[in-house]
Amino acid sequence: MHRKKPMGGYLAERGLLGTQPVVVLGDQTGRRVSIAMHGAALVRFEVPRGNGVFDIADGYRDDAEIVARSGSRFAIMAPFAGRIADARYRFDGQAEDLQPGVQGSARASRHGFVRGEDFAVAALTADDASARVVLTTSAIRPQVGYPHAIDLTVSYSLDDAGLTLDVRMRNVGDSAAPCFFGWHPYFRVSDADVDAWELQVPGQTLIRTAADLIALAGDAAYVPVDDVPALDFREPQVIGDRILDQGYTDLDAGPDGRIRTRLRDPASGFGLAVWQEHGVMHTFTADTISRGVRRAVALEPMECMADAFNRPECAAAIRLEPGAERSFRCGVEIESR
Repeated sequence: MHRKKPMGGYLAERGLLGTQPVVVLGDQTGRRVSIAMHGAALVRFEVPRGNGVFDIADGYRDDAEIVARSGSRFAIMAPFAGRIADARYRFDGQAEDLQPGVQGSARASRHGFVRGEDFAVAALTADDASARVVLTTSAIRPQVGYPHAIDLTVSYSLDDAGLTLDVRMRNVGDSAAPCFFGWHPYFRVSDADVDAWELQVPGQTLIRTAADLIALAGDAAYVPVDDVPALDFREPQVIGDRILDQGYTDLDAGPDGRIRTRLRDPASGFGLAVWQEHGVMHTFTADTISRGVRRAVALEPMECMADAFNRPECAAAIRLEPGAERSFRCGVEIESR
């Protein structure tokens, strides 16, 4: 096992979860974040709580789940997040089909191309202030329906403030490319189901979708949350029996520029905040996954809304010129009362 562990500070080490390589970032208080090389997916986030530790991450439990990636737990989503309508889009006048020859409901292109890729460790460091791993992949290369090349770098940093993801996409091709980033984490704040937890999403606008979870065309996709009080979480609300698979935009930032979506257990006062600097937030109460129904809430910071490749209003945001790089930062803070 390779370890970087300064005395009295943070640690960064390599390890295994079954047969799958992982990296562990930690500190002397007992916080531990474990990240699988397969898909660069976070699998554990243990924090001190009471007389022990509590895992706020509802991630993959073992090496088989890491490989199967059911539920896309903590998936790194690039070069697109969410779904692409009918797996088709048009970019710079060229029509693209990500699943040629596939018919009907099997046309389900979603969450990008790197969930099943093994990332490389470009850096693994720790000192008295933080622990950090930099993971890279060059798996996003010209393929059917996506004739572009993107180098992807994912950095995880653990410090006193919490966990930060810094994701960078560089266009290494010779033409402009559509791309944007999303993260698909599932969080828990107690061992109970989600109904008793409080959720706060600082979004002024709800993204309205059809039954296929693709946003409605044009302005019909955007609805003020004032008009949909059952889905208005601007103030903390107990989730109750509400079923959420819902995106929010026009997000309000705090004084430090961070947009915080909060999840809290009122019984204990234990909570967390998922922050981002821009983009949209998608919430999901895990009602349709194969494991742990309503035992966690997915809080998904995304650079753009799902199906952005087909949204004219997103054209500038997703466009990356040859040689250009774009970054997206988000992270997790623990908030206990």
